[in-house]
Amino acid sequence: RGVHKAPANETVRGILRFSRNVNKGEQDVLNPEGINCLRFFEGRGYRVWGARTITSDPEWTYVNVRRLFIYLEHSIDRSTQWAVFEPNNAELWLKIRLTIEGFLYDEWRKGALLGANPEDAFFVRCDRTTMSQSDLDNGRLVCLIGVAPTKPAEFVIFRIGQWTADASLV
Repeated sequence: RGVHKAPANETVRGILRFSRNVNKGEQDVLNPEGINCLRFFEGRGYRVWGARTITSDPEWTYVNVRRLFIYLEHSIDRSTQWAVFEPNNAELWLKIRLTIEGFLYDEWRKGALLGANPEDAFFVRCDRTTMSQSDLDNGRLVCLIGVAPTKPAEFVIFRIGQWTADASLV
């Protein structure tokens, strides 16, 4: 589906078996350390069971978030190379914003960015608030981009309780 999809709970294909099966207890110890295990599940087969990195930085906990940012950075860089040596003015800034906003809108529609609407998912600023006179004098165009990446539902929790017809939902 894209780099935003965590590479976990995917079937490991082309193998007969793992040399050693990792159980839930072992996984519970390894997971917080950023170690993603390969696990066998009865009826579901051999799976990649984890999507973590080994960083202690909570913003980069998940492999798919890191992959998404690498993809965004490279894609935006490649798709805006036309702007090099263009006159650094309001017209260029608008074209840059529209280019990047269009790209990020498509990524949001694919499910890569979190938010009920594009305004919640990303922003792009490229104007006099992002550049000083010194930036302009030194040939720098500065664009500020913020994105809200989706993170995997690593722990799916269901709360099941008994209730009667007279009970109210809380």
